[in-house]
Amino acid sequence: MQITAADSNSRTITGRVVTFDETGNTSIGKVQFAAGSIEPTPVLLNLEHDRTRRIGKTLSIESSDQGIDATFKIAETTAGTDALIEAAEGLRDGFSVEVYFDEYETLKDGTVRVLKGELTGVALTSEPAIRSSRVTEVAATENEENEDSDSTIESEETPTTEGDEVDNTVTQAEAVETVEAAQSVTASATAVGGWTSKPRLEFTAAKYLENKIHAALGDEDAKRYILAADNTTDNAAFNPTPQMTTIINGLSTTIRPSIDAISRGVLPAAGLQFEIPKITTAPTAAAADEDAAFSETDQQSSFLSVTVKKFASQQKFSVELLTRSNPAFYDELYRNMVAAMAKAQNAYVSAAIVSGATADSTTTTTYPTAAELLGIVSRGAASVYNATAGLPNPFATRMIVGTGQWGNIMTLNDSGRPIYMASQPQNAGGQVAPTSLRGNVAGLDLYVDPSLNSGDADGTLLMVNPDAYTWYEDPAQYTLRAESTADGSVTVGLYSFGALATKIAAGAFKNNKA
Repeated sequence: MQITAADSNSRTITGRVVTFDETGNTSIGKVQFAAGSIEPTPVLLNLEHDRTRRIGKTLSIESSDQGIDATFKIAETTAGTDALIEAAEGLRDGFSVEVYFDEYETLKDGTVRVLKGELTGVALTSEPAIRSSRVTEVAATENEENEDSDSTIESEETPTTEGDEVDNTVTQAEAVETVEAAQSVTASATAVGGWTSKPRLEFTAAKYLENKIHAALGDEDAKRYILAADNTTDNAAFNPTPQMTTIINGLSTTIRPSIDAISRGVLPAAGLQFEIPKITTAPTAAAADEDAAFSETDQQSSFLSVTVKKFASQQKFSVELLTRSNPAFYDELYRNMVAAMAKAQNAYVSAAIVSGATADSTTTTTYPTAAELLGIVSRGAASVYNATAGLPNPFATRMIVGTGQWGNIMTLNDSGRPIYMASQPQNAGGQVAPTSLRGNVAGLDLYVDPSLNSGDADGTLLMVNPDAYTWYEDPAQYTLRAESTADGSVTVGLYSFGALATKIAAGAFKNNKA
């Protein structure tokens, strides 16, 4: 195989990796990057945000007022070749950035606007978070003859396979979190842990032939190899078991639906409690006759005390496991610890909203019918408006449901025509899909929260004014620590701080099962 080194377009993919000031729907909700918020630094190109499947590295990258454009050199691997073909044919032609950020603001609609962040990677994806982040050019030239021998590199090394690192200066041991858009991580140490595997004999046709020849010439080691190869059925220990780089994990997720459904704020830099001024009695006015006394009601206020909570996760490993682990496990361990943190935070917020919400005065005996659902929505809208009329936006705009209620909503129909899964105008009561945890029901933004009861119990269907509840967290969401103990083991701890301010509890409304 010959690669024309002088041709920079050989095996490259070019396009917009991020567009500034365009909102994208990501795993943490709506995210937007301000112009100049990301420095264009050389990074590796991953496949679908999987850092164990690196397929290329930056050839050039530059920033403009509109966004960041980059060209990536694609590795001579099976995965790299597949990626070139998929990008050229529009099957996988999206770019998605991987960013750490420590400066951001939250817009009124809940969008996280990143003001300053660090680019840690780019992924080639089939569905980019920011719709305009697309591949614009794919160039691949292989097996080309070049008359200038100085510009030709002949590859004699064994090609890498999918999952191998493209550039060995970047290792799996870096403490990073792969995110589709942006989350901030403060890492003071590297996560540890993993799995180990004993070496096995290599059984390939070429290796077998080589040893067959040497055995015929009397080589004893070659004879033993042939004996093992011919008896793999009876000698299972010599039978190689391939190990894939893809990890199956159906337990961990970083979604936080209840947190995403309410307003967000930045946690104060110090203290385990903070206070928010709150008006408890407002002035009044009334129609008055000439020379009559003014209506007088003194304004009164107090402070709402908000408690800061710590959320923590810990893992302990022996020194043997630490030193003999597969590095690919480090990333998976970190992702799982972050997922556990997200689950705990979301469950805490979800329970608080359910506890504070006003219960519907009308009960249902089971999952609501289409008419009963509209009744809950109408009563909830009025209840939340009455409770939050003084807020800039006094309306319930979000609906949070458990998985059971989600499934029921998808069954609601009008003479067989689905109401909330409809695509025709006459049925457009909203949009709910079995492949999405976000949607719209009767004009309310829908959030499906697995932490809620999976049945039809009280509080499995909530209507919320997002400004009535605010989740505060540090811009540097997670801190990672590692400590060595006397027995040689290592303890890894991941922790974060967050606080929920229930500003107006009645800003939420819940279903009431009889």
